[in-house]
Amino acid sequence: MTPRVVIVCPARRDDNNGNWQTAWRWQRMLRSHHPVRIVHHWPDGPRAALDQIMLALHARRSASAIVAWSKRARAPGEADGLAVVLTGTDLYQDILHDTQAQASLDCAQILVTLQELGPQALPPALRGKARVMFQSATARQRLHKTDQLLRVAVVGHLRDVKMPQTVFAAARLLRDDLDIRIDHIGAPLDPLLADQARYTAATCPGYRWHGVLPHGQTRRWMQRAHLLLHPSRIEGGAHVVMEAICSGTPVLASDIAGNVGMLGADYAGLFPPGDAQHLARQLHALRLSQTRSATQGFSLQALMQQCARRAGLFTPQAERAALMQLVDDLSH
Repeated sequence: MTPRVVIVCPARRDDNNGNWQTAWRWQRMLRSHHPVRIVHHWPDGPRAALDQIMLALHARRSASAIVAWSKRARAPGEADGLAVVLTGTDLYQDILHDTQAQASLDCAQILVTLQELGPQALPPALRGKARVMFQSATARQRLHKTDQLLRVAVVGHLRDVKMPQTVFAAARLLRDDLDIRIDHIGAPLDPLLADQARYTAATCPGYRWHGVLPHGQTRRWMQRAHLLLHPSRIEGGAHVVMEAICSGTPVLASDIAGNVGMLGADYAGLFPPGDAQHLARQLHALRLSQTRSATQGFSLQALMQQCARRAGLFTPQAERAALMQLVDDLSH
């Protein structure tokens, strides 16, 4: 009999964030071979006794479930595997000082990172537990786009870790450049940042904040944009980066490990985190590149070619194979 899998996800469907998207996609990928369910807390009643494999998203926020799992009593020979999937705040913040997050690392048989630089953030003694599993997105046809302006999509809820302040500052610097349009999608999780977004939209003609949108509609915005701008200060392997790449839309991202681990160490479309002036200069340069035929150097075409070379990492087939292997290894 195939083992029963429980996915512990601290996010809920209504949150519409990366954790939930991962849990929901993994449930669909596994259910043809395994009974699988998603829970917010564990144990959650009588059904918890039947679970045999746990995939826990987030070392700190799922810590109580991870500890409870590690203390459960199982019959000899029964599967009891645990993988902890590490987010950006796990890797680059919580495991440095949070004892619950640190305990989660010790409990796990396998530590999953979602980008290739993730294992380097772990304590050396635990790196042998780590494996990289890229997430996936369905491919979308690249659309024909006008060269009369540069459409930039920013997709991220308004909270400090996503650094929307950098976008606001760049929009102010580009206030007179009406051929650069920034469309910002994300929920107002921080009221002060929401006020800043409204003020930026009121004073900068090229910037618009759309609030939260359904996932499918957000993907269409990315598909229509010339560029995805991703300015976070911490990332574990952003969904929006791979979704843009799988839509034929290149990425301009902050130079942090979570983004480099998705885009590659040689990726040209990086800027120092929080540096709005550098970002504004890059957006200027990319706008100019639309009117040139050059494919070398810093241009939309060059970024598109680099992103196309990474697209094969983010296919559903590759992710499903890695996920099935993870559960198989945990069951043994």
